Order: sequence, then C-alpha cells, then structure tokens
Amino acid sequence: MKCAGGLFSTLLAGRNKPKVEQMLATQTSGVAVPFRLSPPRASGWKQIAEAVEPFLQSVAGQLAAQTEEFEPQIATLARYALTAQGKQLRPILVSLSGESVGALNDSHLTVAVIIEMIHLATLVHDDVIDEAHLRRGRLTLAANWGNEVSVLLGDCLFAHALKLAASFPTPDICRAVAAASNTVCAGEILQTRSRGDFNVSRAQYFKMLAMKTGELFALSCDLGGYLSEATPARRQALWQYGLALGTAYQLYDDCLDVLGSEAAAGKTLGADLAGGKMTLPILIVRDRAAAEDQERLRRWLANWEPAYLAGVVELIAKYDAFNECRVILQQYLVAARQALMMLPPSQGRSGLAALTEFLAEQTEALGVIY
Repeated sequence: MKCAGGLFSTLLAGRNKPKVEQMLATQTSGVAVPFRLSPPRASGWKQIAEAVEPFLQSVAGQLAAQTEEFEPQIATLARYALTAQGKQLRPILVSLSGESVGALNDSHLTVAVIIEMIHLATLVHDDVIDEAHLRRGRLTLAANWGNEVSVLLGDCLFAHALKLAASFPTPDICRAVAAASNTVCAGEILQTRSRGDFNVSRAQYFKMLAMKTGELFALSCDLGGYLSEATPARRQALWQYGLALGTAYQLYDDCLDVLGSEAAAGKTLGADLAGGKMTLPILIVRDRAAAEDQERLRRWLANWEPAYLAGVVELIAKYDAFNECRVILQQYLVAARQALMMLPPSQGRSGLAALTEFLAEQTEALGVIY
C-alpha cells in the first residue's frame, strides 16, 4: 500500500517543518497504530461546537455586518453568500488554536471572519466550476444569479478579506492570508486541469488535497496561535496539525461522495465522479483492478451516469479500497495528534484533539456498507 506520508513531508519541508515520518512514528508496517492524546471522547459534533459557540456566534454576526461594506446593489448577493455557512470549521480552529497556547482577543475574531470569507469565496467559485445547483440544501449563488455575477462576487469576497487583513498594524497577517489564498486557488486550478485524467497520480491527488483544503486549516491554526503570542515551535506544531487535519478532512469528504448518504453529504452522491474528479477510492480501484474491471471503470467515468454509482461502489468493495482509504486517513490523524504533543495541556488542545476523534468516528461510519 502506498502511504501519503512522503508527500506530506515534502509539503512541510518548504516551511522548515519536522519530517512527517517522525510524527508517524507510531505506525507499524504501514498501518497506523491507534494513538490518543486523551481528550474527552467526542460523542458528536454538538459537544465540540458548544465549547466555542459564543465565538462562532460572533463570527456569524461579523460576517453579516461585513455585507454593509459592499455596494448597496450587491449587498444582497454578498449576504446570500456569507450566510451559507456550514460547521464553521475554520473559525473553530482559530478559536481552539488560540486557546491552546494563550488567551483569545478581538483579533482572533477578525482573523476568523477573514478566513471564513475566503473559504466561502472559494465555494462560490467551486459551484460555478462544478455547475452545482444546490449547496447545503439551497440554490447556489450561480443558480440564482448566473455564473458571471457569481465569479465576480467571489472575487469581491476575496478582495474584501484581504482588505480586512491589511487593517492589522503588522503586515504579517496580510502576507499569510494572501499566500494561503494563492495556494488554495492554485490547488483548484490543478484539480480543474486534472479532471477526466484517468491516469492522475496519487502524489498529485494528495498535493491537491493539501493545497485546496489543508492550507486554510493550517492558516487558521497558525494565525490562531500567532495572535495568542505562541512561540515559533508551537506555531509550527499548530500549522502541522492544521495541514494534516485539513487533508484528512478532504479525504473523508471524497470518500463520503461515493460511500456516504446524500443526507450526510449534503449533495447528490457521485458528484465528484460526475465532475471528472479522480478521488482516492477510485485511484485505489484503478491501481488494483483486473484489466476488465479497470476498463469498465474507465468507461463509466468517461461517460458518467448516476446509475453507474452502484457499480463503482461494488468495485470499491471488491478491491477493499475503502479500507486503504481509512488507513491513510488515520495516518494523517496520527500526524495531527502527534503535532499537538508540542502544545501545553489546555482545553484548547483537548478540543483540537477531539476534532481528530470526531473525524475518525465519521470515517468509521462510512464503513457500515461493508
């Protein structure tokens, strides 16, 4: 089985981070050994979110207030985009990361608003690229107002987020936000260009996961620590944790697209396959399948129909692809938990650890089809 660790360590190397092989030291023969940081076991999302509920309410209020900064003619559109919030994972990470190394202040709220706005801007653009009509149970901006308006509004959200970042007395935050935005957009370009490429490599796949999702998770954790005056070593640990958790989260989402329920996914299952995206379960089947099954898979993906999903799921089960996905995802969660060991014991650190437990539980729930 191929491990994602080599790529992850390459990504870390550019920021002078410790090698991921050290963080994955608890693995044996390529299988992640269960590792607990001993947080209170998360019984569900509600338990995690309740600890930061006041902070999340403030973020939502500030996002709504930002719509007044737009031209009156487009304020309605901005309000529609900025109220399409889901679990607010990135603001949660800002809050918990700040609390893991110190105290929260008003700057944490502003940074959480900035990062969530960037995230929502990417969703507006994603829906245009994917030709999506629904997101989180309601019509997308593009479905309501068209692609041209949606693309321009997404640009406005990016620009407004950078304007907020530039309001800080130090340029450090604006530089970090701009660099992360660049990485996220570059990741989306790479993914778009790889659509329909049956031969895309696993290394390229994991690179795209880290760029398009892991980067904003890492930014949230890094800036949360920075604003609480974390030491450089602790900021590194938070950045490592965020990148690993974000990559694992996107991997889970990719598995959810073919192995979950439509209620849990919040979208039609097989949407990634319909859009020509080669996700890890599909890559594993491609690499393991006999020639006949491989050719069937290639043919289905080239001319996708919703009815093909059942056949894809059968191939995933036949070649035990989900089990390998689960092991690789666990490796990223091990890396995230190991990074937390650099932080002092605190409620914030326990909350960050609980997020990894919750994601592990959600991943295991996908396996019930077997």
